[in-house]
Amino acid sequence: MIRTDGSQQTGVASTRIGVAVDIPQPWGALLTRRRAEAGDPQAAYVPAHLTLLGPTEIPLDYLPAVEAHLDKVAADHQPYTLHLRGTGTFRPITEVVFVAVAAGISECELLAEAINGAPGLVRDTRFPYHPHVTVAHDVAAEALDRVYEDLAGFSARFEVRKFTLFSHSGAARWQPRRDYLLGG
Repeated sequence: MIRTDGSQQTGVASTRIGVAVDIPQPWGALLTRRRAEAGDPQAAYVPAHLTLLGPTEIPLDYLPAVEAHLDKVAADHQPYTLHLRGTGTFRPITEVVFVAVAAGISECELLAEAINGAPGLVRDTRFPYHPHVTVAHDVAAEALDRVYEDLAGFSARFEVRKFTLFSHSGAARWQPRRDYLLGG
């Protein structure tokens, strides 16, 4: 069983994974820099991305099954256009400002649902999936307001041809493990 609630079986080697769509340049660097300027310490560890599977602790010996599942998911989904435009927020529920997905929402939702359908995957989530690109999280209200306003006119349109499996040791940036090309 894969868990995301922080619990681990004792004595079982595990790894933390995530699956995301990288935001290409020049937009990725811009959004990561803007997150850092807002004072969000995660900017140093998490490059701009759109999450398909949030941080998930899995037994290390389950990784090959996850990779096989991701192969099938990628083969079953076609490339699509993602249009990021404007800002949104989850306030007052959570202190987050994000760049909104204007087109490609359904494709992101279908990918996330398929990825989360891995056999044995159990995700304890607080909120339903909502595709977005976080640009500030748990920073001062003034910083949230500033990034919300500064990126209100943001727009980027690009073709999503792959998603990436990332891993994290807890010490540094999330590391890409493997890319999965959509449509096989």
